[in-house]
Amino acid sequence: MRNTIILTAALLTAGVAGLAMTSPALAQDVAKGQDLFNHKCAACHQKTGLGVKGAFPALAGDPFVQGDPEPVVRTVLQGRGGMPTFAALLSEEQLADIISYVRQAWGNKAQAVDPGFVAQVKANAHPQDKAPTVTH
Repeated sequence: MRNTIILTAALLTAGVAGLAMTSPALAQDVAKGQDLFNHKCAACHQKTGLGVKGAFPALAGDPFVQGDPEPVVRTVLQGRGGMPTFAALLSEEQLADIISYVRQAWGNKAQAVDPGFVAQVKANAHPQDKAPTVTH
């Protein structure tokens, strides 16, 4: 029993240490995402994520942004309405950084997406597919 407790404690400690080692990388990805957002998206969606009423949707507090990540990724890849497509302009890593930033900035509490997920959505998209239409 004592060995089980010691082993469990060791595994938990290793897990926490592992999280600590990945935290700087996550913080770096958030910083990259914020920088990319500020250069590629903020002209329309604003640095505050509040958009411009009647022209560009707010991303802060938006249920669409915080929901299923697949349609969010498709929207960024394929554009929608006046929003340009970013599929050929940015790498999967850059797209994942921006999308993750948006899903976690301004009080949003959605999970990050990784470049592999972006690549998967991109590979499964068909040219005739349109990004989902939602009301913001």
